[in-house]
Amino acid sequence: MKTNPFYNPQMRWRRLRGKGFQWAMLLSLFISLGFLAIFLIDIVSTAMPAFKQTYIKVEVDYSERSLRFTSRAVDRNLRGVVSRAWLRMIPQVVEQNPELKGQKIPTWVLADDSVDQWMKGHHHGLKQSQVSMLEAMKSEGNVELRFNRLFFTTGDSKLPEYAGIYAAIIGSIVTLFVTMLLAFPLGTMTAIYLEEFAKDSALNRFIEVNINNLAAIPSILFGLLGLSVFINLFGLPRSSPLVGGITLALMTLPIIIVSARAALRSVPDSIRHAGYGLGLTKLQVVTGHVLPIAMPGILTGSIIGLAQAMGETAPLIIIGMIAFIPEAPTSVVDSATVLPAQIFTWAGMPERAYVEKTAAGILVILGTLVVLNSLAIYLRKKYEIKW
Repeated sequence: MKTNPFYNPQMRWRRLRGKGFQWAMLLSLFISLGFLAIFLIDIVSTAMPAFKQTYIKVEVDYSERSLRFTSRAVDRNLRGVVSRAWLRMIPQVVEQNPELKGQKIPTWVLADDSVDQWMKGHHHGLKQSQVSMLEAMKSEGNVELRFNRLFFTTGDSKLPEYAGIYAAIIGSIVTLFVTMLLAFPLGTMTAIYLEEFAKDSALNRFIEVNINNLAAIPSILFGLLGLSVFINLFGLPRSSPLVGGITLALMTLPIIIVSARAALRSVPDSIRHAGYGLGLTKLQVVTGHVLPIAMPGILTGSIIGLAQAMGETAPLIIIGMIAFIPEAPTSVVDSATVLPAQIFTWAGMPERAYVEKTAAGILVILGTLVVLNSLAIYLRKKYEIKW
């Protein structure tokens, strides 16, 4: 029997090893997707109850005595099931609706968090007499779950049923506005100088190496820098979006610089040479031709850097943006908190209701990050010029 002179037994094992490597990569991919799916399912299933809140219909006394002692506005047996946060709002409700003063009328009011947990089938800590009363009220249609509007319209609160993310969202928006106001122009101009104007010198190479190294520094070190320089040295207000924005801008700068340089480097040299051939100066070529072409890539990198800054917690904890701040900031120097810090605070609270709110806050952040990354992809695809 003749053998094939071109047959090489090692080729068979090479093909088998190649197939095995491909199957190993596919298995790794499926395992990663499986863990991601488990994470998302767990977060969504935990967060969904937070978007519902229990309300009960009780008779509320809007008399003068109730305005002074709000706990007496409802029957004694109902004081443990009606939210104390809602009772404290009775004077404000009467001020907005003067016709209620002196009346005793049935009103849908916010329930205590223990009642809310009972309605959702979780551990609640209610007394048996309270459970019996609530079951009777539920059968009469006086207890129901509604969309939790307060979660999006109120700030943090020591009472779980009244805690929301409004103040944290406003604080995050103001902080990120300061971040991009500083990081985008500084990062873009630095990239333009290093890529288009700087000469190949030892100093410039040293600067480039350090910019790349800054992108790998732990974020908590930027928080220590903000605490020691901006707060202790310059005396800027602690816990303010101004300090938080400057700190995050320093952390985001390397990302913007590196991505902007890559976008500028992707512009063909023929564009530059054509400009020089028409007698344009270096500045005119860069600002009039190179920068507009590279701008989609620069914007993409900047949006990704903004998305990363939005999820940072460690540097903001160091500068005090984790404090209990129920009111939304009205300026960049007011005390504020941000959404990641708010989630971190809720994660350490003992009440079961805060577990739901923590997961719901994570969903809000994930949704925002998906929107920002989708916007970056859209801008890159829409304005990208292929050569």
